[in-house]
Amino acid sequence: MPGFIHDGVLNVCTNPTLPPMTFMKHAGGDTDMPSGVDIDLARALAGYWHVRLEVSSMDFVGLFPSLVAGRCGLVASGVTRLPSRERSFDAVPYLDTALVVVAPAATPPIDRMSDLSGRRIAVQAGTSYTAMVEHLNEQLVAQHRAPIEIQQYPTEENVVQQVLLGRDFAFISQDVEIYFRQKQLHGRVHIILRTDDTDYRQFALYMHKDAQDHEALRHAIAVLSANGQINAIARRWSINPVGATDLTAGPVITFAWGDFFRALASGAFLRGAGVTLLLALASHVTAIIISIPIALRLGGKPGPVRALLGLYIYIFRAVPTLLQLLFVWNALPQFCPIFREAWFSPFLAAWISLSLNESAYQAEINRSALVAVDAGQIAAARALGMGTGQTYRHVVFPQALRIALPPTLNDFITLLKTTSLASVISLHELLSVAQVEVARSFEFSEYYAAALVYYLLMVLFFIMLQKIMEHRLGRPIHGAGAHER
Repeated sequence: MPGFIHDGVLNVCTNPTLPPMTFMKHAGGDTDMPSGVDIDLARALAGYWHVRLEVSSMDFVGLFPSLVAGRCGLVASGVTRLPSRERSFDAVPYLDTALVVVAPAATPPIDRMSDLSGRRIAVQAGTSYTAMVEHLNEQLVAQHRAPIEIQQYPTEENVVQQVLLGRDFAFISQDVEIYFRQKQLHGRVHIILRTDDTDYRQFALYMHKDAQDHEALRHAIAVLSANGQINAIARRWSINPVGATDLTAGPVITFAWGDFFRALASGAFLRGAGVTLLLALASHVTAIIISIPIALRLGGKPGPVRALLGLYIYIFRAVPTLLQLLFVWNALPQFCPIFREAWFSPFLAAWISLSLNESAYQAEINRSALVAVDAGQIAAARALGMGTGQTYRHVVFPQALRIALPPTLNDFITLLKTTSLASVISLHELLSVAQVEVARSFEFSEYYAAALVYYLLMVLFFIMLQKIMEHRLGRPIHGAGAHER
């Protein structure tokens, strides 16, 4: 039993956007369990060791940081075996492949990678393709030839879409993906170069460096290969070039209204919208609770505490929200091992990060609202014998609430949209669900439009709620405490 299996569980990290290696197969289905070659192989390994399989889906750039953080024991995500990666991790190959250059169907073939000189190509961010092209560019520049222009995109479906739209000349991928996607892409692209680059000849599973665990995994893969399980998995997912290059272009695909309406009514989108709404509400309520004492202290006398609170607000307003999310999810477990446990879920990480970030903005809103209350009324309350608590409860807070309400609700609407950033830490909120369906079907317009409708409805609801609350509290006070991010 390898050491990366804990409590009878084999946890695998994957980025489910690379059919047929790992992807979400069924529209509107269970978005927590991907399908594909890697997932079937992970199940076979779990069966071999008689343990339970858990799969953690995440953004591609988060795979190896999550492995370092101990959230998973293996990375299985259509990742090629490279010497540069093996300097930090152990790799066990399990399937042959080849690097290919893919372009629109009418593009003539090329003979070598250097023929892309002066062209713009698309690659997925976080992959090794960028370093490979940059090395080739050094050779091209030395030959006084134009370098290849590289455009990086967050997901594989974004990469393919840019070529389909004509923004980029071609994209780099692995042959098995193109063989699988041909029918999905209706023959609109084809392989213009299949390279013999030895660095991209095998898919591999990655793990921490450990000689004993490496041997245990290598032996397990050898057994699964010898008994035919790996070949059976490859046959199941049609990993072969037969018919891959003779498919003719299909009909021009227009907006699929049926898929759009099915997405609107699907359980996956409803759950995604529910997670988005719950995360926004939980984060904003927590931010308000944190911000009130901060705002009260910021209005007090200068001192070390006030200076530290000012620094807190500055840091969380200055650092991008996405960076804060990635730090909490990927970096925090490296400093504090307790955050590597299963209880530290993507939802909890997003909740912590967004609450801290939002509290910095909410503290400024509340401070401005408190300062806007006429000091004469506070003096009058004290003259009537009210204590500090009574003064704030009956005089300051009711007036500050009227002032703070419009910018607070505006800030919540902004936060509701900011929750989409949590998709990069594998939280299955609304945008993540849409991206999964796009990766599965390549129907960009339909699924992004469905997500857009959900966001519009949620924002419209809170705009109407804002107007009702302002009306109930009296004439709204515009501008006080307002801010722009």
